[in-house]
Amino acid sequence: MDDPRLPAAFLRPGTSSFSDFLAEHKPDLLPARKSLPAGANQAGADLAPHGTTIVAATFPGGLVMAGDRRATMGNVIAQRDIEKVFPADEYSVVGIAGTAGLAVEMVRLFQVELEHYEKIEGSVLSLDGKANRLSALIRANLGMAMQGLAVVPMFAGFDLDRGIGRIFGYDVTGGRHEERHFFTVGSGSMFARGAMKKLFRDDLSEQECVTLAIQALYDAADDDSATGGPDVTRRIFPVVHVVTADGGRVVPEQAVAEIADRVIGGRMRRPDGPVAPLTTGEDA
Repeated sequence: MDDPRLPAAFLRPGTSSFSDFLAEHKPDLLPARKSLPAGANQAGADLAPHGTTIVAATFPGGLVMAGDRRATMGNVIAQRDIEKVFPADEYSVVGIAGTAGLAVEMVRLFQVELEHYEKIEGSVLSLDGKANRLSALIRANLGMAMQGLAVVPMFAGFDLDRGIGRIFGYDVTGGRHEERHFFTVGSGSMFARGAMKKLFRDDLSEQECVTLAIQALYDAADDDSATGGPDVTRRIFPVVHVVTADGGRVVPEQAVAEIADRVIGGRMRRPDGPVAPLTTGEDA
C-alpha cells in the first residue's frame, strides 16, 4: 500500500494495539503523557472535575451498569448532567470514576483500541482480553495518578463463550480483579455496595436489576455529597446501560425516569429504602 499523505511507518504491518502505535508515533496524544504544571500539588488536582459513582450488577442473561450524573470540583458541583457510562464495544461497557477529563479520554482511547484490534486481527477480543487492555491503559496513567489525577474505571461485558455477564474492577496501578454479582466504584461506592448487598438476588429480572442500580445510587447520594441522586426538578436521572447476548443498549431516559420516580415515591414513605428480609435459623 502506498499513500503519499501518510508516513511510510504508518503503512507497515504493526501491532494490534492502537495505544502502542500511538506511543511510538504520537505519544503526546496519550492521556497519560500529560503532566501538571511545575509546582502543582494535590490542591491543583482538586480543581479538576471528578466523577462518581458507578454501580453494576448481573442478572440471568446479562448485566446492568449505571452511573449518577454529578461531577464535583472540590466542594463545588462542577456539572449536574455528566455521563459516566459508555459502550466500549457491542458487548461491553465501561464506567468512569476519578478525574473526569482524563477518564473520558481514556474511554475514547479504549474504544479505539478495541475497534483497532478487531480491524487488524479480523476477530473480536475475548472479554478477558478487553479487560486486560483496559488494565494496561490504567497502568500507563500511574504517573498522573501519583500527581492526584487518578482514573479508576469499571468494566463489564457479556461473555459470549460463557453466556453470562461479568464485571471487572481495577486499582490505580492497573491491577484487575473480577467481581461476582455486583460491584461499585467512586466516592459513594461504600454506601451503594451496602445497598446492593442487601437487595441483590440471583434471580433478578432485567427491570429489577435496573431498579437495584437506581436504589443503590440513591443510597450513595443520600450519604455522599459527591454523588448526585435523581434530580426531579431538572429531570436528570442516572445513565443506565444493559448488556445481553443481543448486545448493549442504553435504557431510554423516560424508562429510567419512571423507575426513579417509583423509587423516590417509596423513599417518601420509607426514607431508608426497602428492607431486606432477615434469614431464620432454618434459612441460614
